[in-house]
Amino acid sequence: MKRNKVVFAGGGLAGLALGAALLPGRVVEAASVPAASQTLLDSMDAELTRAMHSLGSAGTDSPQQPKPYFLSYAVADSDAFSMTAQYGAIASSNESKRRIADVQMRLGTPEQDNTHGDHRTSALTTIPLPLTDDRAAIERSLWFATNRGYAKALDGYLKVKTEQQVRAKEEDGSADFSKEQPKTDLLPPAPALHVDKSAWEARLRDLSGLFKQYPDVFFNTVMLQASTETDYFVSSEGAKVATPNQVARLIIIARTRAADGMDLFRAETFEADSLANLPDQKTLIEKATAMAKNLVDLRTAPITEPFNGPAILSGRASAVFFHEVLGHRLEGQRQRGDEEGQTFTKLLGKQILPSFLSVADDPTVKNFEGTPLSGHYSYDDEGQEARRVDLIKDGVLETFLMSRLPIASFSNSNGHGRAETGRMPTGRQGNLIITSSKTVSDKELRQMLIDEAKKQGKPYGLYFEDISSGFAVTTRRSPQAFQVIPLVVYRVYVDGRPDELVRGVSIVGTPQAALNRILATGNKAEVFNGICGAESGSIPVSAVAPSMLVSEIETQRQAQGTARPPILPPPPIGGQEAK
Repeated sequence: MKRNKVVFAGGGLAGLALGAALLPGRVVEAASVPAASQTLLDSMDAELTRAMHSLGSAGTDSPQQPKPYFLSYAVADSDAFSMTAQYGAIASSNESKRRIADVQMRLGTPEQDNTHGDHRTSALTTIPLPLTDDRAAIERSLWFATNRGYAKALDGYLKVKTEQQVRAKEEDGSADFSKEQPKTDLLPPAPALHVDKSAWEARLRDLSGLFKQYPDVFFNTVMLQASTETDYFVSSEGAKVATPNQVARLIIIARTRAADGMDLFRAETFEADSLANLPDQKTLIEKATAMAKNLVDLRTAPITEPFNGPAILSGRASAVFFHEVLGHRLEGQRQRGDEEGQTFTKLLGKQILPSFLSVADDPTVKNFEGTPLSGHYSYDDEGQEARRVDLIKDGVLETFLMSRLPIASFSNSNGHGRAETGRMPTGRQGNLIITSSKTVSDKELRQMLIDEAKKQGKPYGLYFEDISSGFAVTTRRSPQAFQVIPLVVYRVYVDGRPDELVRGVSIVGTPQAALNRILATGNKAEVFNGICGAESGSIPVSAVAPSMLVSEIETQRQAQGTARPPILPPPPIGGQEAK
């Protein structure tokens, strides 16, 4: 269900792929804690039952104050730790504990309720809960939130009824809430969070201090984030679910600026299910050093020119490409509503990818070939069990990612109703997995790129090695376009010259055209873990894909920037003035 979320950057998808094999680190193991908070669950259950019996005019279902037909409480109970270092020194160290409750209230009927159309958020009220198992205090807090939520839901419901009298007929007349079988599953709680602060302080100081050897890298930060969380969900339908989650991340970011003012950055994110399973220090040092050297090379690399021709996207780049270009457009709520572009809504049962490609979203998978997947969860944020969804089989569109918001073709959830705390769940990606039946080795794929460039009369093709983020536009008032921001791009020349590093590249295009230009894929898949932002908030996601060759991809230049690199050189290492 809910996950502790750390937003790295803006846009549709932000975050970075995992690094090499995960090895033990220097940290105290997490200790087990007693059984899930029965007091918290009992409080949620009791107050929900009381509210359902009491709300409405004198306990009746009057037109002025109707009784709710659905009420749910979702509580995220978490402990978190974060630490940052820069230039070889600790910059911050924080511990936090929180309990946040989302109260969802629905008035009317599942066919039409207060969430209809633009009023979806009228169902949700969010409030902090007491951190201790004080039943009276918890119930009082839930009571306050429930009363406030009822007033908010009632206002939304009256607006929906008024608007329906004056607006034209909607394109999709589906219901506002699906009927689902309630689940009961109280999994063991997440273990307590214990961090060996002194050990991690030393590791972060060493990692951030490496960049002092590179005077052109004017900014660096190393961030450690760890959390342990148990999510509780109860509803008036009878659902009662408790699910644990642990996550640890280490993020290294470094930035430089070219002489012409172009800002350049590199970042690496390492993720595991606990601090103990993050990479060892040797691996992290190697990654940080490679990042710094690459930034130095990028400063003097030539700026790209607009390009339209063949390219290879590495596995990580390919994964982000599919997430942005395809994944968002297969989310259920994007198939209904007057503002949505509905790119693939009418293409069910039709081919939208080359026949050698299939796409599934499977949040039940915890890792891929030893790499943890950020998009794993056991239950979604509407209390529905996570499940694998085969979206595209042999290039043919089969279904969409569904929350409990029905659409014309599908009336039920398939376990993909996801949201950040404080947001209404919508159909979202979890672990998007792309498989191919037309694979070749990396060497063969490269030769195919060169052959295709020659065929098109191009002096080179492009190779996208690393990527940071991207975003997709899905509303019909704007062009149905996407943009992906690569970090490391090479020109692969057809005449045998060495590959050339270039900077300032941005991939742009429209989805249907881009997806139909895939010629072949590599034979090894890679993982991209990140944080995805959309209308239901920022949630952890993963994409798994092989490298792929496209016959045509369009790139444009990124914004140049006008600021000069730092005029004053950095202080010498060790703080001693140069002689």
